[in-house]
Amino acid sequence: MKITINKRRTVLVLLLSMCYGVITGQTNAYLSQVGKKDSLYSQVLKESRTIYVQLPESYHANPNQKYPVVYILDGEVFLPTLTDVHHYYSGGFMPEMVLVGISNAENRTRDLTTSKITEMYGMPYKEEHGEAKNFLKFIETELIPYVETSYPVTNYRTLIGHSYGGLFTVYSLVHRPKLFANYLAIDPSLDWDDQKLVKEAKAILPQKDLSNKTLFMSLNGQLNMLDETVTIDNVMEDTSDFTIFARSNVGLKQFIQENKQNNLQFTWQFYPKEIHGTIPQPSIKDGMIALFEWFQMENTYAINNPETPIEALEGIIEHRADKLESHFGYAVPPYPEELLNMSGYMNMDMGQLDKSKLYFEKAMEYYPNSANAYDSMADYYEFQKDYTNALKYVSKAYEISGSEYHGERMAKFKM
Repeated sequence: MKITINKRRTVLVLLLSMCYGVITGQTNAYLSQVGKKDSLYSQVLKESRTIYVQLPESYHANPNQKYPVVYILDGEVFLPTLTDVHHYYSGGFMPEMVLVGISNAENRTRDLTTSKITEMYGMPYKEEHGEAKNFLKFIETELIPYVETSYPVTNYRTLIGHSYGGLFTVYSLVHRPKLFANYLAIDPSLDWDDQKLVKEAKAILPQKDLSNKTLFMSLNGQLNMLDETVTIDNVMEDTSDFTIFARSNVGLKQFIQENKQNNLQFTWQFYPKEIHGTIPQPSIKDGMIALFEWFQMENTYAINNPETPIEALEGIIEHRADKLESHFGYAVPPYPEELLNMSGYMNMDMGQLDKSKLYFEKAMEYYPNSANAYDSMADYYEFQKDYTNALKYVSKAYEISGSEYHGERMAKFKM
């Protein structure tokens, strides 16, 4: 069937409305039991903005602890998915984090698009748009300071966005790379304004030092919705409007991969069986795991092997502590307190008392305000019938907790 220019534009606009803009249901999505709803008034935007904040499960047990923070655009849509991913993968694959969903239910196109246009694919474009610079200023000067003073977060930040939100995420990396450590751009609309941001990225990114910065970018499988012969292998040979979305994405991917002098850590993922509306779920999962690949525990076989020398175990623990500090920019415990304690008791049960003591000492070193860490060391000395040292450590636990349990243990060891 021959398609005339006008009909072709009509078909294209219909396809774009289905895939590139606000998907029907996004702005009406109901955020079910995920995140505390909060808001702040923006002097930059001259309006009140809604956010949703999800705290880690461990927060209530450790109210003085601070966590890395993830900001996700279209939060009323995607925060539940991010929360599920974080719930299943935190600990071994990524750290516990505070998750902040930024609402874009109103003025989405205005805030997330990166430049002014007068037409799109030959048709007049009249929707308010092109204010990404202003929205990024709101995030930098108002939202981030508000979150950092109101919630238990550090300055280690991740930004996630889909479609126009992905466009905004890449824009943030290009123009304010120090604002976030990680950027997760899901099927970004890089075709916006004749690929203007792609051209800016090619001019700016090679000149930047992006060490310790990470970008994950994804692309859906609908490369040309009218021609199934277009594949990821030949899409760059197509010059039609129907592939400009995919070509913009692939073109930036190729450029980044060919220009590694800025030290940007980059992962690109193609999802041939996903469409623009379904790609967020796998991208959030794969993207978060990729962004935090360095966080995943290493040397687990050596840790589990009872034949591993104590010197090697201590080196593994200290190496991980140094590695995490180099990424976060501040010192953090290399392992959860519960894992150190569990390892201490397991080695005590196996009769490897030197290793048991090492784990309990590390728990006290990395969690100096934990009564449980000192109480565990008291157990270690009680196991050896060294009641003098057992009393010393349970007294420290009581000093922190003031609990009746620790008081009773002190009285027991004094007898």
